Amino acid sequence: MDLVILIGSGAVGKMTVGQELMKITDFRLFHNHMMIEPVLEIFGDYTGPTVDRLRNVIFEEFLKTNHRGMIFTYMWAFDMQEDWDYIRSVAERFEFTGGNVYYVELVADRAVRLERNKTENRLRNKASKRDLAASEQRLLREDRYRLVSREGELPFKNYMRIDNTNLTPEETAGMIRDRFSL
Repeated sequence: MDLVILIGSGAVGKMTVGQELMKITDFRLFHNHMMIEPVLEIFGDYTGPTVDRLRNVIFEEFLKTNHRGMIFTYMWAFDMQEDWDYIRSVAERFEFTGGNVYYVELVADRAVRLERNKTENRLRNKASKRDLAASEQRLLREDRYRLVSREGELPFKNYMRIDNTNLTPEETAGMIRDRFSL
């Protein structure tokens, strides 16, 4: 089973591009907030170990299906070894099945991301983003992590970086589909 990992900063368009990619492929979308939002609702704050355990259940069960592949979104802090280890562990699960893993890094200007932070689709799918002032402050504080890879840092054969600042989600998804023959 194949896996597309969409990575990038907050509000870069990972979920929205994933939704469009799902429409033009037979891959299913598992965006990061599908686990974050219920945990926030139930526990009142972000509980990382709980989110990780829930994600693991989804991955385990999905790998038992006959689906061709999954699209997974993740905000990867490249300066944190635990994020490298986590992505490696997710990729290995899919590679173990004989599948391919495709890494797609989305980058966009901060001003564009701040505007995208307010879109109807984002707010509908991510309740934790509906307090726009708090959500904007989180975006502005992202600088404490390195969320954009350095040139040549990602050693993956199936890797592409897309600056989607001036691209629609449909255009971006089409580029991914075409590059990896999905």
